[in-house]
Amino acid sequence: MGEIATSNRQITLYYNSDSVIAKQTLAYAKAEGLPILEIDILKTPLTGTQMAELSNRLGMNVKDLVNQEHPAYISKFEPHELSTDDWIKMIQHNPEIMKQPIALRGDKTILVETPSDMIKI
Repeated sequence: MGEIATSNRQITLYYNSDSVIAKQTLAYAKAEGLPILEIDILKTPLTGTQMAELSNRLGMNVKDLVNQEHPAYISKFEPHELSTDDWIKMIQHNPEIMKQPIALRGDKTILVETPSDMIKI
């Protein structure tokens, strides 16, 4: 069992409150009447264990959680290869560069690309 608690009765949504897609996804979920536990990654930093667990649940590496096309990433970093721990530290110090929103319900985890993806969970 991981550090992230999940339930089949509630969707946990990890999101960046400055993100347009996150705001739309949250509004869509609420309009559909879905029970949501909101976790704003700008206000509630993720632990390294949580990031590793999220990436594992999504079937990707931690480095794949980094949006290397985000303006904050482009302005601060050059594309390069790092260790998993270094990618985790990069996200912890710059949470805005993490791909999100990420929705969890029970054993299912998805990286939301459009608000209507919430139906999949």
